[in-house]
Amino acid sequence: MTNMNTFRFRKFKVYQDSLKFRKEIRYLIDTYFPKKELYLLSDQLLRATNSVILNIAEGTDRSTDKDFANFLNKSQTSINEIVSCFDIALVDNYISEKVHDDYLFKAIHLVDQLTAFRNKLLKFPSK
Repeated sequence: MTNMNTFRFRKFKVYQDSLKFRKEIRYLIDTYFPKKELYLLSDQLLRATNSVILNIAEGTDRSTDKDFANFLNKSQTSINEIVSCFDIALVDNYISEKVHDDYLFKAIHLVDQLTAFRNKLLKFPSK
């Protein structure tokens, strides 16, 4: 039987919040985006969202905190991509300004968590 403590990333709040954010983005796409976007903007948005989650998980097994912090930075750059997708969706009238602002607020919350986590790792790095 696998020791569940092996997957320590599952305990991180930012990881759990990123999973929730992905679920909300899935709802956003299913509710607001036209079917013609299924393999275009919708796909890009989901891939960027998955990248946030996957980089947190992958970074956990790095040998140093500095390496892990680099993966958290990659997660943050994927959030920048998500925000750009939101901007495109707004310009293309797939979402309202209110929906746009709501998701930007959620994205900012994740960025803040990632930044704090990364700063903590870099302030107290493992050897």
